[in-house]
Amino acid sequence: MKKIGRWARNILIFFFASTILAVVILKYIPVYITPLMLIRAVEQMARGEEPTIHHRWVPLEKINHNLPQAVMASEDNLFLKHKGFDLEQIQKAQIEAQEGKRQRGASTISQQTARNVFLWQNRSWLRKGLEAYFTFLIEGIWGKERIMEVYLNSIEMGNGIYGADAVAHINFGTTPAHLTKDQCAYIAVSLPAPLHRDSAHPTSKMRKMHNTILKRMKQIDQFPKDACAQ
Repeated sequence: MKKIGRWARNILIFFFASTILAVVILKYIPVYITPLMLIRAVEQMARGEEPTIHHRWVPLEKINHNLPQAVMASEDNLFLKHKGFDLEQIQKAQIEAQEGKRQRGASTISQQTARNVFLWQNRSWLRKGLEAYFTFLIEGIWGKERIMEVYLNSIEMGNGIYGADAVAHINFGTTPAHLTKDQCAYIAVSLPAPLHRDSAHPTSKMRKMHNTILKRMKQIDQFPKDACAQ
C-alpha cells in the first residue's frame, strides 16, 4: 500500500507540475498546433481526403478589434466579468437537460480555449473536470487578453481553417487586421458549427443571427481597451 501511495503521489506531483509549466510556457509562446487540429486531420484522412490545416499565429493587436467584440457577443457576453465560468448559463443548461430539452452550450470563451489547447472534444466527466482545471489555470496565469488572443488563433472556423488569419485570407481574401465589422459578425455566427456554417457564404438564418450579433456588440465594452479601430 505504501508503494502504491508513493506512485500515486508522484503521479499527482508530475501532473500538476507539468500542466502548470505548460500553461506558463504558453502564456509567452504562440500555440502552433492543438489536439483538435490533429484530430480533424486524422478524420480527413479517414474520409480519404488530404489532411489540411490552415493556421498562422498573429498577435492580438493585428486582429481587428471587432472580432473580439463579435465573438463575445456570440459566445460569451460576460467574458470580461466572469472568472472563467458563467454559472447562470451552466445552471440553465442543467435545468434544460433535466427537462429533456435540447442540450445547450454553456461553455465560456475561457473554457473553450482550455479545451481547444489542452484537451479533446468528446463529452465525458473526465474531460469536463480537466477543462475546469485548465480554465482555472489560464484565468489565473494568462489573463483575459492572452485567453482571447489564443482563442482567436486556435478556434476552428471552417473545414481545416483555424484562427483569425486563416479565415480572413481564405474566406474573405484579406488580413485579420482589415476584416470588416460585418465579416467579424459572420465569423462569430459560424463558430458554434464551423463545419456547417460558412462565414463567406451565409444563409438567410445566418444573416438574421448576424444582425443580432451586431446589436449585441454595441452593448459590450471595447476589448482590449487599446485596440486600434481599423
